[in-house]
Amino acid sequence: MLLENKNVVVYGGGGAVGGAVARGFAEAGAKVFLTGRNPDNVNTVAKEISAAGGAVEAAVVDAADEQSVSEHLDAVVADAGSIDVSFNAIGISPRGLQGIPFTELPVDNFLRPVTTYAEAHFVTAKAAARHMIPRGSGVIMMHTPEPARLPMPLVGGMSVGWAAMEALNRALSSEWAQYGVRSICLRTTAMVETPVIDVVFGLQADTLGIPKDQLTAAEAAMTHRKRLTTLTELTSAAVFFASDHAAAITGTVANLTGGLIVD
Repeated sequence: MLLENKNVVVYGGGGAVGGAVARGFAEAGAKVFLTGRNPDNVNTVAKEISAAGGAVEAAVVDAADEQSVSEHLDAVVADAGSIDVSFNAIGISPRGLQGIPFTELPVDNFLRPVTTYAEAHFVTAKAAARHMIPRGSGVIMMHTPEPARLPMPLVGGMSVGWAAMEALNRALSSEWAQYGVRSICLRTTAMVETPVIDVVFGLQADTLGIPKDQLTAAEAAMTHRKRLTTLTELTSAAVFFASDHAAAITGTVANLTGGLIVD
């Protein structure tokens, strides 16, 4: 198994993306330390992983709280001996942030995703690197959707926040790869399986005055393969990039958009 004997922490583990990736890590042999702010959601995913035979521990951790993150990682390392992969999959509710023209978007609502994403990803990466650098190995991972790169309307400050994450990904690698700590960002299209995209497309479609299904079909048609990224595809990529098979890959954004973005 690709991640056998690896210890992985997942932030936002109770969400659709974090939960799917955590399950994939566990299936690949990793011990998963699942975290999130909602204990019910985190525990539900943890029970599913355990029922499938995976190794998992769950904890309530706010990824933007440096003390909470640091204390949790200290406990993980004390128990498991190391932290090999840190995957941050936190999300923000789109209500009040997306589907609103810039001329009508309050400044605070524009800035919220910019500051939230940058802060949380810096906090979790910094805490993990402090344990990874002395051992000379580790992987920092994050996920962004295509507005991090493409100019798309009605996403508010989300696109700026996601672009900041990709810039942070490159900056982390520039400092830490020399010590064996890789940094990888996985960029996908919107994933219609996730509840948040159902809400987002609904908000945007209402503003545009078109059916939600029409908006979904239009985005899928923009890709080369005429379909959007799936959670399974994201999970498979996450497992590979977290593994030693990807040892030469760092400071990059893995393009999982199916041709919606062409590098």
